[in-house]
Amino acid sequence: MDRAALADFLRRRREALQPGDVGLPAGARRRAPGLRREEVAALAAMSADYYTRLEQRRGPQPSAQLLAALARALRLTSQERDYLFRVAGHNPPTPVAAATHVAPALLRVLDRLDDTPALILSNLGETLVQNRLAEALFGDRSGYTGLARSEVYRWFTDPAERLRYPEDDRDRQSRAQVANLRAAYGSMGPQSRAGELVRALRKASPEFAELWERHEVAQRFADHKTLIHPELGPIELDCQVLFTEDQSQALLVLTAPPRSEGQEKLRLLAVLGHERFPADTTPG
Repeated sequence: MDRAALADFLRRRREALQPGDVGLPAGARRRAPGLRREEVAALAAMSADYYTRLEQRRGPQPSAQLLAALARALRLTSQERDYLFRVAGHNPPTPVAAATHVAPALLRVLDRLDDTPALILSNLGETLVQNRLAEALFGDRSGYTGLARSEVYRWFTDPAERLRYPEDDRDRQSRAQVANLRAAYGSMGPQSRAGELVRALRKASPEFAELWERHEVAQRFADHKTLIHPELGPIELDCQVLFTEDQSQALLVLTAPPRSEGQEKLRLLAVLGHERFPADTTPG
């Protein structure tokens, strides 16, 4: 661990960011450039004292998990993230772990979306980050681990995952989920995480196995969908998707036309906040 290099790198990256770069209000005039230490700590979900000690060259060696959080908070590129790991005494993330590093360009857009649900997904349907309204609409997706991090896996193994869609739309959603995974499988190969998902799902779900044999391949760039919220009921929304250049991550933005019932329900959603979907173990 190179404490001096780590401290200087963190400080310079922090000073290079403005509050608006990370979705924070500018507030009063600042005496020093860039973000405050406590702001970076909050973005990384760590204590301000611990972060301060890192910048002062006296903190303990941070874990790989903490470094990943700092890389996201400081909006680091993949090359900058790898450098951060190295000076902190860790090997750079493996390809599997690196895939969860949010593309800074998408994150900058997400930071500016505070009045409509938005989230960033990997090409395997893993939620990498979601804003407050997306959490209120879909629930907090940060707690999933293993294969369950993929919404494709949950769709075919957890009946509760389908409750947010009307029953007459679930077959279409099933085909879309499989077609998206087929596209990822084609680009990543059979020995990748996509291949692992496919093998697990073919064993776990006869429905998936049947759809997989159709060899449908597609990535959705836009969609009109109805989502069911436990308190507000059906909400009609338009979904727009922005991909990274390598198609490995996508920003999903859900909007409603002006003066529509959907827009009014989004306003109510902002007031209601997070509501858990009701427990249900019956197949959809």
